[in-house]
Amino acid sequence: MKNNTDWFKSSYSNADRNCVEVRLASATVFARDTKVRTHGELTVPAAGWSAFVAGVAAGEFE
Repeated sequence: MKNNTDWFKSSYSNADRNCVEVRLASATVFARDTKVRTHGELTVPAAGWSAFVAGVAAGEFE
């Protein structure tokens, strides 16, 4: 069972915006919508998450 205290919000989150929470595990990253946690979570390999974050930082999705 996952421990909900392991989840953290994006540093870009604030009360007026849609937020994403992330929980890191050794080989897996879990992501979920902060406002609708009951809808489940996205599970991706850690390497895929790292590639996604690098792409965001590089502006690949703008």
